[in-house]
Amino acid sequence: MIRPYPELENCTVCPQACGIDRYEGPGSCGADHRLQINLAHLHHGEEPVLSGTRGSGTVFFSHCNLHCRFCQNYQISQLGWGDYITEEKCAELLIDLQSHGAHNVNLVSPTHYTPQLINVLKMARDRGLKIPVVWNSNGYENLSTLQKLSGLVDIYLPDFKYAHAAYGLKYSSARDYPSIALAALREMHSQVGNLQLDSEGIAVSGLLVRHLVLPHRLSGTKEILYLLRENFGPDVALSLMAQYYPAGRAREYPELSRGLEQREYEEVLETAGSLGFTQIFTQELSSQPDWTPDFREAGDPVDRDNLHFRGKENHA
Repeated sequence: MIRPYPELENCTVCPQACGIDRYEGPGSCGADHRLQINLAHLHHGEEPVLSGTRGSGTVFFSHCNLHCRFCQNYQISQLGWGDYITEEKCAELLIDLQSHGAHNVNLVSPTHYTPQLINVLKMARDRGLKIPVVWNSNGYENLSTLQKLSGLVDIYLPDFKYAHAAYGLKYSSARDYPSIALAALREMHSQVGNLQLDSEGIAVSGLLVRHLVLPHRLSGTKEILYLLRENFGPDVALSLMAQYYPAGRAREYPELSRGLEQREYEEVLETAGSLGFTQIFTQELSSQPDWTPDFREAGDPVDRDNLHFRGKENHA
């Protein structure tokens, strides 16, 4: 077997640093050395600056380097639904999304496939990919890995999930999540700066930080907002997400077994406003799976002739 990516042999691609040889089997993320995807479509439910009028060319990758108990993409992130695709076919898929009118190509949960995707992005650029590349991740990234993406990624769309290490450990198996994510956001910001829009209001470059507000203040949203204000100033773009509902294994935890309440979300918006953030994307409150795509079960092939979203849409 040819082994083009030495970092996969004793895997240190992400902060989990599981040390597993992914050419022999899956790492702690659940992925081996092969790319695996579930959906590719024109998504009209991302933030307006990403979806625009023609949609964001979104590719959902299987598996994840976090193990969030409440993951709304649980079927693909932890059950591993999806099919394998070669790097060459993946590059062609990005070109297909561009040809269907996508404003950007949006790589969802890409972190554990970073070495392969660096090659994919280079191939796609060589073959005519011109639209912005969005790196849509959970924020749990190695600095050394992110640095290899400099010049290949135009828009970083990371989560900042928790302010407190205890909850990072309890709900995502990542005790060091807050410090790792903040360092990763600093690196992303150093590469692409603040969010920049074109004349039509579509994002072309920059950092847009997502934060899912959890019930009972479990995500430490106020602390996160203060950290973002202190580290990046008031002009960093924020997406404050109200779409939490008990998905995945959330009902195993009583404190996660209900949706977000209006008063909890309003408290977050008041804090963000008081801190003077200039660009905030908000959502209507939803405690139902209206935001979750209808993921393909294993073996259901990607329909490359009809890339439009086939399930429910969200509206950030």
